[in-house]
Amino acid sequence: MRLDSPLFLTFSAYLLLMVGIGFIAWRRTRTFDDYILGGRSLGSYVTALAAGASDMSGWLMMGLPGALYLGGASESWIAIGLVIGAWANWRFVAGPLRVYTERAHNALTLPDYFTHRFEDHSRLLRILSALVILVFFAIYCASGIVAGARLFESMFGLPYGEAMLWGAAVTIAYTFIGGFLAVSWTDTVQATLMIFALLLVPVFAILGAGGPGEALALVEQVDPARLQWIGAGGVIGIVSLLAWGLGYVGQPHLLARFMAADSLATIPRARRIAMTWMVLCLAGSMATGFFGIAWFAAHPEVAGPVDANPERVFVALSELLFNPWIAGVLLSAILAAVMSTLAAQLLVCSSALTEDFYRGFLRPRAGHGELVWVGRAMVLAVALLAMWIARDPESRVLGLVSYAWAGFGAAFGPVVVLSLFWKRMTRNGALAGMLAGAVTVIAWKQTGSALYEIVPGFIAASVAIVAVSLLGRAPSPQLQARHEQVRATLSESGY
Repeated sequence: MRLDSPLFLTFSAYLLLMVGIGFIAWRRTRTFDDYILGGRSLGSYVTALAAGASDMSGWLMMGLPGALYLGGASESWIAIGLVIGAWANWRFVAGPLRVYTERAHNALTLPDYFTHRFEDHSRLLRILSALVILVFFAIYCASGIVAGARLFESMFGLPYGEAMLWGAAVTIAYTFIGGFLAVSWTDTVQATLMIFALLLVPVFAILGAGGPGEALALVEQVDPARLQWIGAGGVIGIVSLLAWGLGYVGQPHLLARFMAADSLATIPRARRIAMTWMVLCLAGSMATGFFGIAWFAAHPEVAGPVDANPERVFVALSELLFNPWIAGVLLSAILAAVMSTLAAQLLVCSSALTEDFYRGFLRPRAGHGELVWVGRAMVLAVALLAMWIARDPESRVLGLVSYAWAGFGAAFGPVVVLSLFWKRMTRNGALAGMLAGAVTVIAWKQTGSALYEIVPGFIAASVAIVAVSLLGRAPSPQLQARHEQVRATLSESGY
């Protein structure tokens, strides 16, 4: 590709803007609290779009359209499950977590919250939760690097290894420089770009296929089964897709956005903005994949690359339907989706290593300047590990995301929810739940079962928490009193 081509220039301008935002955030980052949670200063708009962009990674622009292109309407259940799960997370978890983390010694990370919520002086909770974060986020970060590599590979004709390096470089740069504020501000820009692209591409795909009626007829002509809402997986397949919604309550990079809101009053307005954005983006993503079937059926001469790798459907439609300047903007949206989630995940991993291992065990009295630089070093370390995992050119974005999503959802989800709402929950119950959820997901994955591993993992973790908590000694009166105070504050605010 020529260096003066519209596509290259558009991409370059976008990447320079992201790095520029990183430098602006760097000037606002003075303490470790700023680097990890932005000083709990995010307003409703930034909180909403930062959470949305961090959630909807490269799978929104590549994995989900590819699933709809390959499987048809029966893959839509995943979006329904996600919308229900995201709304429940905003409505029932966001506010309580914002209050509880501040009351629990101003906890900056999820392991920090668990430690102070249960007054775990042994620090076993901190160690186990930090390990879960590192294991599953290494896989999750790898999915973002694969998505970025696919984009650079298809657009610039680069070998996979070189494309992987370029795809990760800018995200690592602005996360390294600016920390949480850089990630949140760039997420806001990226979320705006993503919704623009996801609403525009399917409209032109439908028009290019001859309109809605003709497009549906073409889909039926290709394969009538792609119009069916129940796919080959039957009821188990639907349950597995809907179960993606369970994962929301356990995702550390999303929960961090709730913790960083400037106040409890910010949450309801942020929820409305976030859910509107999410529904529109998911609808556009599904429409891109589904009506992409029709468009490529009408233009079979260019369908080869997409049939070989359905996750390229959004990329191919953007390049074929629009002039290079517009295509450059639309394809930057894929990079936006990749970068936003990857940056959030790198930051959470960095937080766990710095706050929960370095300061927690090695340097309890480390100053803020030292912690910020250790955090930056950890961003680089985790990024290198994720790139090593993503080195296989045959990696698929949705497969990597689904495994990591299930791991977090089962290991952390029940622990987070019950810790916020059940005062009888104990430290040992939290440990048992976390361990049961993570082990069940890993073991179930090896069975090859059609049932998504988050379902048995979530159930196993919930049962373990309740059983171990009830069999053990009740929490101290001080812990139960703090729980009641948090619930009283939430009740006064309408929660």
